[in-house]
Amino acid sequence: MTTKPVPTAAELLKDSPRNWGRWGAEDEVGSLNFLTSAEVLRGVAAVRQGKTYTLQIPMGKPGGDPVWPGRNQSQRINVMDHGHWLCGKGVEFPGNIEYADDVMFMYLQGSTQYDALGHVWCDDKLYNGYDANTTIGGMSKASVYPLAERGIVGRAVLIDMARHRGKPVLDPGETFTHLDLLAAAEKQGVVIQKHDILIIRTGWIGSFYERDRVEFYKNFVEPGLTYSPELVSWFHEMEIPNLVTDTIANEVTMDPVSGVALPLHIALMSNLGVTFTEICQLDPLAADCAADGQWSFLYVAAPLKVINGSGAPVNPVVIR
Repeated sequence: MTTKPVPTAAELLKDSPRNWGRWGAEDEVGSLNFLTSAEVLRGVAAVRQGKTYTLQIPMGKPGGDPVWPGRNQSQRINVMDHGHWLCGKGVEFPGNIEYADDVMFMYLQGSTQYDALGHVWCDDKLYNGYDANTTIGGMSKASVYPLAERGIVGRAVLIDMARHRGKPVLDPGETFTHLDLLAAAEKQGVVIQKHDILIIRTGWIGSFYERDRVEFYKNFVEPGLTYSPELVSWFHEMEIPNLVTDTIANEVTMDPVSGVALPLHIALMSNLGVTFTEICQLDPLAADCAADGQWSFLYVAAPLKVINGSGAPVNPVVIR
């Protein structure tokens, strides 16, 4: 039995569309350029009830946080608390005030976060054609900082793939396409419009808090979107600025057809400049949307302004 050779990402995507140069040779925010002031107002017009939801997962939860396999868990450490005064080591201030301080050690992609457009690449070229050497010692091009400086505001649509398939959570490695998204949207009674921020619920991150950690990471393959030229063309034609999901990587971990790992990180993020927001908690928002049938709303987010960062934590806010 022969094993089919796995192509390189560059070979797989040699005919994929690119937005390199579309917004100039110095652009570092990609498809966020589609979110003009008119698109912000379209998002504001989607607010009907004034309900708000935050989409970040907890950071430093005692039972652990969902992170990409191989990354260390976040660690929060007290460096000053009441104990310092109890043992006579607290700093004395006029008025006898005391305080607490702590630090956190974490991967910048160790919580709900935005990827920099240059976070993943192939053939030594980042988004917009920047040389991969610009990542050495810190990302001097296509880092998360320009995304953070700009901010992300617009109309968003939530597509609940888990609910559409009658499951609390999709199975490991379970895939879906843009056609599945459109079918789910039709069933929900919502239309995915051009320039919409696309939010997809699989139930995966929510399930992390309900299952054994060893079982969650065993033979790790997440559910998610799966690559096809047609899916990439749909994203290109719809000019989607931002893909948001409740998985760690926004796509099925291994493309089941080609065997390439995370090809949409190249096809969508690196080639088209679609920003990726990962590790979101979408279950409470999805439950409310299902209860009243409102699946579109205003989405507002700004990752931390980490200079030269390959990503940064974020706590997106949805206003329905």
